[in-house]
Amino acid sequence: MSRIQPTFSKLAEQKRKALITFITAGDPSPALTVPLMHALVAGGVDILELGVPFSDPMAEGPVIQRACERALKFNVSTRDVLGYVREFRKTNSHTPVVLMGYANPIERFGVDAFIAAAKEAGVDGTIVVDYPPEECEEFAQKMQANDMDPIFLLAPTSTEERIRQVAKVSSGFSYYVSLKGVTGAGHIDTVEVAERIAAIRKHVKLPIGVGFGIRDGATARAVGAAADAVVIGSRIISELENTPPNKACEAVQAFVADIRQALDA
Repeated sequence: MSRIQPTFSKLAEQKRKALITFITAGDPSPALTVPLMHALVAGGVDILELGVPFSDPMAEGPVIQRACERALKFNVSTRDVLGYVREFRKTNSHTPVVLMGYANPIERFGVDAFIAAAKEAGVDGTIVVDYPPEECEEFAQKMQANDMDPIFLLAPTSTEERIRQVAKVSSGFSYYVSLKGVTGAGHIDTVEVAERIAAIRKHVKLPIGVGFGIRDGATARAVGAAADAVVIGSRIISELENTPPNKACEAVQAFVADIRQALDA
């Protein structure tokens, strides 16, 4: 079992919602990745999503696209990302870490080799944006056999058939994309999100996290009323873009602490 299910179980007992955050590994610099991971946890984050830099991040808006470009200028690779997780685990053995990215780096690494390396590094799950749940049951089974969770995306346009397939192959939690678009685009309709989550829960028994469009405490709290977790990414990357590197950890920790406070209020 990964660390994800116990984390959600503990939060449910406390009647609290999970705060999940995303940063791109290697952005704004490789040396800051692990300190930022620790700063996020110190601010109250329950699950870390670590983006694997990719040249064509098609689900990402301009903010995370720029983060990928900055990381790739440092030649940050999948092996480097696994190294950051390994370093993080030296002093944090309890916070779940989920790698988020695209199929190409995994296929280039080799699926079996990637799964073995991810397990060894201390990864708890993956979100592979362009792995259709209908076509990767074998990948999902291999992940689960190695105590890691394959996590899949659901969208406002997901059919009932797609929702059932995600329920069949996923574990850990399901990630509901609240917007018809890329990350960081537009404003979230919390009423519509609540209605869609209710429909998804008819088939998906896992905790449901909601991301894309959550930018402040008020929105996080509104989404948290219907979901089990809120996911924030672009807003944190924006914070990093507008903060000097020597203040990055402090700024990110303060930002997520405000979101945590709003969720717990």
